[in-house]
Parts: sequence; C-alpha cells; structure tokens
Amino acid sequence: MVELTDNALKALRARYLLKNERGMVVETPDQMMRRVARHIASAERIYKKDPQEWEEKFYNLLANLKFLPNSPALMNAGKEIGQLAACFVLPVEDSMEGIFGTLKSAAKILQSGGGTGFSFSHLRPRSDIVRSTMGVASGPVSFMRIYNTATDVIKQGGARRGANMGILSVTHPDILEFIRAKREAGELANFNISVAVTDKFMGAVKKDKEYYLVNPRTGGRMRKIRAREVWDEIVACAWETGDPGLVFMDVINRYNPTPQAGSFESTNPCGEQPLLPNEACVLGSLNLSKYVSGDDVDYAALERDINTAVRFLDDAIDVNHYPLPEIEVMHKSNRKVGLGVMGWADILILLGIRYDSRAAFDLARKLMRFINEKGHKASESLASEKGEFPNFKGSIYDWPGAPKIRNATVTTIAPTGTISLIADCSSGIEPLFKIAFKRLVLDTELLEVNKYFVRMAKERGFYSDQIMQQVMKKGTLRGVKGIPAAIKDIFRTAHEIAPGDHIEMQAAFQKYTDNAVSKTINLPERATRADVARAYMMAYDKGCKGITVFRYGTKKRGTLVKLTEYTNLADVVD
Repeated sequence: MVELTDNALKALRARYLLKNERGMVVETPDQMMRRVARHIASAERIYKKDPQEWEEKFYNLLANLKFLPNSPALMNAGKEIGQLAACFVLPVEDSMEGIFGTLKSAAKILQSGGGTGFSFSHLRPRSDIVRSTMGVASGPVSFMRIYNTATDVIKQGGARRGANMGILSVTHPDILEFIRAKREAGELANFNISVAVTDKFMGAVKKDKEYYLVNPRTGGRMRKIRAREVWDEIVACAWETGDPGLVFMDVINRYNPTPQAGSFESTNPCGEQPLLPNEACVLGSLNLSKYVSGDDVDYAALERDINTAVRFLDDAIDVNHYPLPEIEVMHKSNRKVGLGVMGWADILILLGIRYDSRAAFDLARKLMRFINEKGHKASESLASEKGEFPNFKGSIYDWPGAPKIRNATVTTIAPTGTISLIADCSSGIEPLFKIAFKRLVLDTELLEVNKYFVRMAKERGFYSDQIMQQVMKKGTLRGVKGIPAAIKDIFRTAHEIAPGDHIEMQAAFQKYTDNAVSKTINLPERATRADVARAYMMAYDKGCKGITVFRYGTKKRGTLVKLTEYTNLADVVD
C-alpha cells in the first residue's frame, strides 16, 4: 500500500487519479501505481518476456516512492490517450505551412500532457522579403506570440497547462527583439526563452569583438554587431525578468550521441533535455532520500533500482501512444530515456552535509557518476536481451569492441516538480526553497513544512511553538534564535546560497549526465547585472549545457511563495 502525505493526496486528486464523467475520483493512489506498472510492463510481451514479473517489480518501485516517472506517464498510462512522454522538440520551417503545421502538432502534444521546445532560428527576419506575396516577413517573435496564444487555450489532458521553450540563435538578425520579448508583463507567458549561443560568440564576448548576424533564408551575412552589445542586453533582461536563459549549443552538440541523425537546435521547456527535431523522451527520477544507510549512501540498493528504472523507461517507449507518427519513428530510432534524481537536498540533510560545501560537490560527482555508469550497464544488458537502438550504427557508441547499448541517452536531471511532492522529497537537485511555504497545484493551495527540520527539532530538544511560528513566518532559519548553528548550516535555503555555488552544483551533476541539468541559479534581490554576467560566463566555463537565473523580487515566477499565514500549528507539523 502506498503511504502518502496529505499534500501528495491533494495533488494526486487534482491531477493524476482517474475520474469519471462527472469529475469524481474513481481510483486510489495504489490503483494508480498498479495501473502504471501493469501498462508499462505489458511491453515485455513484445520480447516474449513475462510481464507479470516486471509489473510487480515496477509496482514495488513506484509504491515505495523510490522512483516516479514524469507526470504524463502517471496520468496517461493505461488510459485511451496513452501518451507517456514529457519532452518534445518540433521543427519550425520557414513557410506558412511549416509554421502552422508545427503549431497543429504542438497542440496535440500539449493536449496529451507533453511540453514542447522549438527553435525559431530558421524563420526569416522581420521585414525580410516574402516573394509569394511580395510582402514582408513579421519575424520569429510575432509567430511565437501566436504559439503562446494557442497554448493559452489548450488545457493539457485536463491537468496541465501548456509549457514551451522558445530558442533563437544568437546569429539571427532579430536576436535583440527576441531577447527583449518578455520584458512586457504577461508577454509570452507560456514560454521559457533561451538564446542559443556558440563557442565563437562566447569567445567574441570575452575579447570584445564583433560577429555577423546571418539571414537564415539566404545564409548571407547581414551586418556586424558587437558581441558585448548582445551580451549586455541578455544580461539586462535576465536581471530584470529571469529571461532569456542561455543554451550553449556547441557544447550540447559536442555530446550528441547520434550526429548522423541530426543536430540539436532546441530543448524541452525546462532545458534539461536537448532533442533532435521530432524527438521525444520519457523521464523518471530516483528519490535519493530513500537510499541513506547510516552515514552513507546504500549503493547496492540504488544499483538494483537503477536496473529496474532503466527497464521501466525503456518499456515506456514501446507502449507509448505517440501524438505524431514521425515522433514515434524518431523516438524508437534513438530510444532516449532520462533517468534522474530528486531528493538531493534531503539526502544531504540526512547525511549532515551542507549544500554549498566541497563535500556536497564531491558527493554529487560520485553519486551521479555511479548512477550514470550503472544506468549505462543496465542499458547494455537490455541491448543484449532486446537489441540496440536502431540508430546505433554511426553513433558515438559504434566503435570496435564496444558493447551495444539499448538507449542513445540514459540520464537527465529534471526539475521533478509535482512528482517530488508526491514522493515527499525535495525537488531535483535544488536546495530547499523554504523551510515552510505554500505551493499552488492548479487551484489547490498546499502548505508544506520540512519534515526533517521538525524531526530534528524534536529529537534534539529545541522544538517549540514559538520557534516554529518564527520559521513559518520567515520561511528560513536565518535570524531565528534557539536553533543550533550546525542545524542552520544544513538547512540553508536557495537564496542563502551564493550563485557560484549553485553553478558549481549544476556543473558537478552535468559532468556525469548524458543529457542536461535543470537547475535554477538563484540570485538575491540586491544582485547586479554584473552578477548575472558572471553567473552566465561561469556556467559556460564550467561546462554546463545551459543556465537559467532568477533574481529574487523580479517577476512572479513558479508556484512557491513564502509562508506568511497558516492554520492550526499541530496540523502542519505533526
């Protein structure tokens, strides 16, 4: 039987559990886990394996909250819609048929619960010629607004609002308009936007040189511009609004596992999953808080569950109901999966390690290296049992004597969002946002107080209603008297951690992650534009594949707010 918190139950009822035509919940969480496990395990029949054996293994992994797949799999497995992937990238071609054909495809994906990424870099710039009508083009940003409006009216599977990533190459003539696109309140609200920057551009920034803007329609150079002029505008807008982020596209393509199948141009909405055009990926995350044994990680248990989780994600590819045939072909050709982690802040707390410490960075590298290596071994084992991915020939794995592998990629660090709420753990590899806060899931406001802090306060004898009220009012332990310094150290929250340490953590995980890493680089309200610039450059120099910053006190972003009002204290902390 699945053991869940009240907040997890509220989220499941709001989003995940089956409902009848009257909107009434007709499924228990245990039945949901069984539904998902049974549907995913049914893929084993394709390979003449026993689905019941794997149904039990999958169910036990889910029911113990050690691993959860991305939300579409929990919502849609075993249902008629049957769409299990969270991440998609669609091509946007430079024609009316291409632009609106992609919008139609995106609508199907958004409705099924997926998120879409687009590169608008192939669209001709504003005021360029349109020979078919003898008119002039309106440019990529104008079409992004149309996509945004369409997304606004699509309710994903009755449970998720649409989410998009919009990317434009730094060499596009409309790059400055794109960078400034989200300065107006409410503009492109359904988009995260990122600039695709190259090594050449980053070098030009460092040396204060000019570079050429290129018309994508003709391939011709249009004009030169100072790299630092563009860089300063990126920094200024990110400081003001949190957008745009940066995607280091040359870095991403250096690690492309299937260069013979195409190049990366975009990512999913949160940036952790670079994908080829018309490609999808199913993600899932291990709950690290479940793998603490004494003062260390239980690596043996973790390895067993990595093997099961990789098989789960691979099976999901075969039973997925794809929204478009071309996506099915591409996904099954590369068989990319994204196994990641959640509960990172929790495991550090349980081991008594401060988030922004050398010990934490070292453990991040050690742990992710273990997960990546064991994940690849699991994929190699699947290849010997079920066959390698079809695009194996010509891939980075195709060299004499190398073992075959089932999946072109195995690991991804996703933000985890609501699945970490269901698993009752911290999200992704983020530090704690607050010790106490409210979370909005659709129209349901959920109250959360960190269970480890409450437990330690009681065990170590400093728990009191007065302390708890202060913590709940502040959201952090800073300035609260009566709490030992060592406890304050390991319960540091996101805005108490220096930007450089956020980036150091992202880089530590990225070193041993096939795809990319979703991580917010939190900046204090007092941070300057120069601080943003340093963070962006540090992320590039550290080998990250992208970066997003958020300066506290800019625009309202996300669903987390400091807790300032609450009901009965005992209802919250016990």
